[in-house]
Amino acid sequence: MEATGVLPFVRGVDLSGNDFKGGYFPENVKAMTSLRWLKLNRTGLCYLPEELAALQKLEHLSVSHNNLTTLHGELSSLPSLRAIVARANCLKNSGVPDDIFKLDDLSVLDLSHNQLTECPRELENAKNMLVLNLSHNSIDTIPNQLFINLTDLLYLDLSENRLESLPPQMRRLVHLQTLVLNGNPLLHAQLRQLPAMTALQTLHLRSTQRTQSNLPTSLEGLSNLADVDLSCNDLTRVPECLYTLPSLRRLNLSSNQITELSLCIDQWVHVETLNLSRNQLTSLPSAICKLSKLKKLYLNSNKLDFDGLPSGIGKLTNLEEFMAANNNLELIPESLCRCPKLRKLVLNKNRLVTLPEAIHFLMEIEVLDVRENPNLVMPPKPADRAAEWYNIDFSLQNQLRLAGASPATVAAAAAGSGPKDPMARKMRLRRRKDSAQDDQAKQVLKGMSDVAQEKNKKQEESADARAPGGKVRRWDQGLEKPRLDYSEFFTEDVGQLPGLTIWQIENFVPVLVEEAFHGKFYEADCYIVLKTFLDDSGSLNWEIYYWIGGEATLDKKACSAIHAVNLRNYLGAECRTVREEMGDESEEFLQVFDNDISYIEGGTASGFYTVEDTHYVTRMYRVYGKKNIKLEPVPLKGASLDPRNTSGRAGCAWSARATSSTLLPAASMPGVPSARPWPKTGWHSPRLGEEEEGASSTVC
Repeated sequence: MEATGVLPFVRGVDLSGNDFKGGYFPENVKAMTSLRWLKLNRTGLCYLPEELAALQKLEHLSVSHNNLTTLHGELSSLPSLRAIVARANCLKNSGVPDDIFKLDDLSVLDLSHNQLTECPRELENAKNMLVLNLSHNSIDTIPNQLFINLTDLLYLDLSENRLESLPPQMRRLVHLQTLVLNGNPLLHAQLRQLPAMTALQTLHLRSTQRTQSNLPTSLEGLSNLADVDLSCNDLTRVPECLYTLPSLRRLNLSSNQITELSLCIDQWVHVETLNLSRNQLTSLPSAICKLSKLKKLYLNSNKLDFDGLPSGIGKLTNLEEFMAANNNLELIPESLCRCPKLRKLVLNKNRLVTLPEAIHFLMEIEVLDVRENPNLVMPPKPADRAAEWYNIDFSLQNQLRLAGASPATVAAAAAGSGPKDPMARKMRLRRRKDSAQDDQAKQVLKGMSDVAQEKNKKQEESADARAPGGKVRRWDQGLEKPRLDYSEFFTEDVGQLPGLTIWQIENFVPVLVEEAFHGKFYEADCYIVLKTFLDDSGSLNWEIYYWIGGEATLDKKACSAIHAVNLRNYLGAECRTVREEMGDESEEFLQVFDNDISYIEGGTASGFYTVEDTHYVTRMYRVYGKKNIKLEPVPLKGASLDPRNTSGRAGCAWSARATSSTLLPAASMPGVPSARPWPKTGWHSPRLGEEEEGASSTVC
């Protein structure tokens, strides 16, 4: 591959999964001088290869799940390095060099799942840090000066350590969007820093010894907080501060000691996922039926009975998953079976006697779990409904199969069943017929494929048999293919930091859109939208969309699609470019802008059409007559303002422009009497005292 001359142009390489334990590392990597990202995950590395020193343009390095005990070596000599992912290694405090924090562009650092007992020294000098993950270590304290300079942090994960308190300077993290503190003994930490983090969107405090007394009394300032996890704590009721979160969408309160819910839960108008499993609930308030956007409701392992479920639960029209396993339910409300989108219904380990007949009409149901209800009798299928209504199999064989019975037991149950169902027999015969047709179709397709392959093979053999000079070439093989240089459209650092970047197509090329105009689209324009984020492994990932305006011209539509593909090639991304049309945007695209986009009338110039200002023509008219007002066009010059036409009075000069009936007084000209305004009564001759018959004025 080195002989081809391709290596200097390679931008990204993934060598994960190879075995470099014996010290062997491919020397050809040194020739990849334009390399931007390199992945060496699960390669058995014990130290960093010295070949990294030649990669002066390297921006992202991932060495996760190896046996590294130190990061000393070549990292500090890589001036463009932005991200270091070294999770799941054997790093200790001495294995993290101080000089890497002097790199100007270092913005992502992941040292999770290692053996650190304290924060890396000199970490506070990494002033451009955006993502910091120190989870699953043994850190017991955070220096107070750490967050003095790291004020631009967007993501901070300190979970599964030994922290007992948090430094007061954390309130300086006003840009922080995600804070994860799971698994720390923060019993005496009051978390007074939280209200100051006004940009916070995700807050995870699972298993941090939270009680009613060590949570902030109010979180009203956190208007963007959408995801809260307070599971595995010692809460006896829902904290009051949660009711005032206007953007809350996901709330996990499982594994606490909550005995009841307040009527204030109707304030969670945007909540989509609510987890109350493993608590002490005996009933749900009727206010829960007002959560119109609720999609997932988890109530496993509580003390709920039939009276504890509100009868109006069917009002949750968006409900997709309802789990209430390990409770005391004898029945479930019939309205629950009226939720049109319900896909998953889990009711195992209860005291169910029967289910409502409406259970047969759940057309979207995929999972129905009613195991370990020994007294359960399934309701009969209503006789007035056609067979195509039912997509749930309540037969004895299927119930035995779900319960894990042996195939012999299932077969015996099928053999001993009652009279055969004629409809089932028809369905089996239809499946057999369809299966036979599928086999025939596969044979036809295979035959066609064989014929095509044989034909291509003959053409290749005949072409090879010709003389070299007479060999037929494709029409495009003689064309000179220009070298594509995307740098004239996209900057080198595009897509290297988590966030959103938008371009607007103007005169065939993408033009960067300022952040203040994100989410505002002109109806006659096309845009390219790039979302950059970190995946579960801490690696950069991208989503690329191109948006088509309803009034956009053909050249803008084509250029947006072409440049979206160019951007994907430039980044080396594996994602697809997704087309979005005005008024028909996908949910994924709308979530990029938090469902807040707006359309603006108009657009910029395209390569074929230019946007020009409208030009208005100024004309001059002479107005005369008393009862029948008449207009006569005159030349647009001062000599046309003849005082004799005003019957002894001062002349009138007016300018009429081709706008929507707008009249503007003309400017005074040298030697011309000053103009006076036209009366507001419309196109009527002014009556100031007695007027002579045939009096006239001049207007322009």
